[in-house]
Parts: sequence; structure tokens; C-alpha cells
Amino acid sequence: MPGGPVLRSPNGLATAVTVLLSVVIAADLLAVFADLNMYSLMGRIVSDGAGAVTQAERDRGDSLNGVSTLLQILTLLATAVVFIVWFHRARVNAEVFAPNAFSKGRGWAIGAWFVPIGNLFLPARIAREIWNASAQAAPDGSWRQVSQMPLSRWWSLWIASTVLGRIAGSIYNSAEGADAIRQASAVMSASDLLDVVSAVCAILFVRKLSGMQHIKATQGPVALV
Repeated sequence: MPGGPVLRSPNGLATAVTVLLSVVIAADLLAVFADLNMYSLMGRIVSDGAGAVTQAERDRGDSLNGVSTLLQILTLLATAVVFIVWFHRARVNAEVFAPNAFSKGRGWAIGAWFVPIGNLFLPARIAREIWNASAQAAPDGSWRQVSQMPLSRWWSLWIASTVLGRIAGSIYNSAEGADAIRQASAVMSASDLLDVVSAVCAILFVRKLSGMQHIKATQGPVALV
């Protein structure tokens, strides 16, 4: 049988996630630049004909797209691993705070991300349970609601950016001709920008939840004020 939950600071993992998400943001911004560059090149071809863009410009545009896409994949994979480790740590800590506050075992903090369809809502449910368990009670000992806006905002944008990213990728991969590629590049740039906003909100969520757990662990389960 698994041992009981052990309280450990989530701050080190939270810092690592923050750094990696910042790298994700940088990769996404590079991708936006690559998208807009391709949009401009294809626009010139649509307006002035194929001769308006040199082969060297096309090659540079393709290379920039390839490099930015590879960086996005690598940074996303690295961030996903560390984020899930942090998420599991937060779940274990929350079980120390409130052992009976959860509808599923702590292993679901990892497994929920890999369940088809279920990964669209299960991690959010677990995150809400972690959030509530990590909040201090009111000074009189009564239950206190802490706004879940950081969580809700991050999850909504994460789902939106994931869906738009898949749509944009499908459009881009099937695009033929300068005008179609131009339009696909516009959708890709919107997807990458949304991913930037999602990553920023993920940082805010991670920092807020980690801070809540640190306060509850160091100051006790009841808020002073």
C-alpha cells in the first residue's frame, strides 16, 4: 500500500515551472514572428506574383518556421513534465491539509492528463480540489472561499489554445498555394499568441497556488486576518 502523504515545499518546482513557461513564451513569440514573416512573403506573392519573393527568402522563411516549431515542441515537452511533477506535489500537499477533500486518489494528478477526452476536464476538477484544500480557513475557523479566477482563467485559455492550435496546424498542413498558406499563417499566429497568454496565466496560477500552500504550511490552517 502507498505511504501517507508527506508535506514538502512546492516552491522549488514552482520556480522551475515558471522558468520553463517563460522559455515557452519566448519560443511562442519566435513562432509568431515566423508566422508573420510567412504571411508577409505569401502576401507579396499573392499581390505581385511568384517573382516578388526570391528563393532565398522562401528558404529562410521555411527554416524559421521549422526552427520555431521544433523549439515549441521541445520546450512544451520539458515544461509538461515538470508541470505535472509540480501538480502532483501540490496534490500530495493538499491531501496533508485536507485528507477527505478529494474525489480521486493522488495518482490521478498524473494520470488525468493522459486520459482521452477526460484530460479536458479531470485535471481542472483536481486543481479545484487542490485549491480549496490549500486555502486557509477564516480567522474564526469557518470555511473561506478564495477566488479561483487564476485557475479558471488558466484552464479556459489552455483549452482554447490547445483547440485553436490543432485547428491551425490542420489548416496549415493542408494549405496549398500562396493565398492558402497566407491565411493559414494568420491563424497560426493567432494560435501562438493565445498560447503566450495561456502560459502567462499558467505562471500566475502556479505561483498563486504554491503561495497558498506555503502560507498554510508555515502559518497554520487558520488565517490571522
